[in-house]
Amino acid sequence: MDGMLASEKQPDGQEIERVDLSELRLMDFRGREWTHKDMAESRILVFAFLGTQCPLVQQYTARLDEMEKKYRDKNVTFIAVDSNDQDSLAAMSAHARKFGLDMPFVKDAGQQLATLLRAERTPEVCLLDEDRIVRYRGRIDDQYGIGYARVRPEATYLEDALEAVLSGRPVEVSRTESVGCLIGRRPEPTGTAVWTYCRDIAPILQRRCVECHRSGELGPMSFENYEDVAAWGEMIVEVIQDGRMPPWHASPNHGKFANDRSLKVEERRAIREWVEAGCPYGDTNDLPKPLEFVAGWQLPKEPDYVVNVSPKPFKVPATGDVRYQYFKVDLDFTEDKWVQAAEILPGNRSVVHHILVFVRPRGSQGDLAGERGFLFGYVPGTRVQPMPSGMAKKIPANSELVFQVHYTPVGTPQEDHSKIGFVFADPSTIEYEIATTSAVFVALDIPPRASDYRVSALLPETLPECLLLSMSPHMHLRGKSFRYTLLYPDGKKDVILDIPRYDFNWQTEYRLEKAIPLPAGTRMICDASYDNSEENLNNPDPNSRVRWGDQTYEEMMIGYFHVAIPRDSESGEFASLAPRRERVRNMSVEAIFSRLDANQDGKLEPNEIPARLREAILRLDKNGDGTITRDELPKN
Repeated sequence: MDGMLASEKQPDGQEIERVDLSELRLMDFRGREWTHKDMAESRILVFAFLGTQCPLVQQYTARLDEMEKKYRDKNVTFIAVDSNDQDSLAAMSAHARKFGLDMPFVKDAGQQLATLLRAERTPEVCLLDEDRIVRYRGRIDDQYGIGYARVRPEATYLEDALEAVLSGRPVEVSRTESVGCLIGRRPEPTGTAVWTYCRDIAPILQRRCVECHRSGELGPMSFENYEDVAAWGEMIVEVIQDGRMPPWHASPNHGKFANDRSLKVEERRAIREWVEAGCPYGDTNDLPKPLEFVAGWQLPKEPDYVVNVSPKPFKVPATGDVRYQYFKVDLDFTEDKWVQAAEILPGNRSVVHHILVFVRPRGSQGDLAGERGFLFGYVPGTRVQPMPSGMAKKIPANSELVFQVHYTPVGTPQEDHSKIGFVFADPSTIEYEIATTSAVFVALDIPPRASDYRVSALLPETLPECLLLSMSPHMHLRGKSFRYTLLYPDGKKDVILDIPRYDFNWQTEYRLEKAIPLPAGTRMICDASYDNSEENLNNPDPNSRVRWGDQTYEEMMIGYFHVAIPRDSESGEFASLAPRRERVRNMSVEAIFSRLDANQDGKLEPNEIPARLREAILRLDKNGDGTITRDELPKN
């Protein structure tokens, strides 16, 4: 396609850009050719640059489709454009079907239209008036960005520009800086190669990236072949330099972790210099052997047993809050099963926020107390790793599974049919039972606009002799930082995980490189902070007071961690982490006080007491100073 974008000075001295589309020829994914004649009668043209693998495009495609329908009768033509070298016509077709895209969706081979209109990222829009003058270029609105998602947009740039042009008014904001993925362009090697894809870059990607960035997995684009990697080269460098990828949030000052994804300094330098040199391919003989994966799973082998989460696909509405869904599956196990590895596989990742799986005796009723522990879970960023040798989680005979599923609408009606796969271990090889427990602070009361609200939680019971394997912190959109500290029976404290910048989108299980032996009587302290200010771009509403709740606009503070409890050499039995409610029933008043005293300062502040208990417990405040001390406790 040949064309021209010319800058012109107006009588008032302002400079405008006029676009010549007379040679426009673009093919859509159905094989139809579109030229300027198809758009000649349109009063306004909106070119929307999309990419099938860009996460922000996934957020905005439905929004664009709604706007196209809204303005269609006003002689406004929307045209979706894919300029990515790596996107196939088949991928474009699948994207259009997924989001019900009704507007033309054309392939911009060689990025000719993107170059003409100076488009750099996806999603990015360019609005031309009836004289084909560029009246607006940039973002659609400010609701979604890199690492954040507002409840609703605060600035509706494209719609404001459309309304201004249709009414004959000047466009107040004619340029905004686009965010999202760089348009993928075919690189041209620049000379002698210091680094090559085959010898240097492919091995780095296999170590750090391909686990997620492969077909059907969590990463939105595949890094399994040279063509895709080279097309994404500039974007890869950008996200590495910004610290967004690979996703790893643990401070290097505390603990060493087996699943540390962070790139070494020399790996970062190799990737950057390789891209700057035009992504040279190198010698095919240097290519590492392709990684082998189990088709459709992260598991080390095909699962031994697969269970559907729900009996039939669940229909997720386009908008609104969806209450937690609970599905029960009656297992047919007549003997105990030991699980070496398990994976919860979302049927539709775009709408499944999390799934927790609980095991309980068949026919049980009542609260699952999911804030204290679970059998297995799926959260954003979950990576599956088998249990260490000789360790497993137990599903007792005559049990049932209960699935707690949190769905988040994406703007269009969707369906989900998730499943879980189990890999079982030989019971005779199991020396440790793995259990999940947590330190929890439920009495959250985050003031409006507070930028650093801090809370602490103490594991309510002491641990038996065990091995600490990993930690899984959980907060919502206002989560800012999280820290785990071991409290040993002798009073010694040891920080074992520090996350200075918590990211709700990547809820990692931090697996220790070497398990930490814990003596009986050890407890865990968790410290967390929250940012409820306007500076937190993820914040749904800085003016609200935030308390504990299931929805993402509410908050949680759960310090999950996973321990391995040894089998007793004489009895062959394992020590137990009894369910919370059973333990609380048998607690003394002193024990309840200790459990609620999150910072262990010997007194209870109102914010340490759960809201449902606050009125009753504060009646114990004999001197009326607003706190409860041990001296004020009734004797029992």
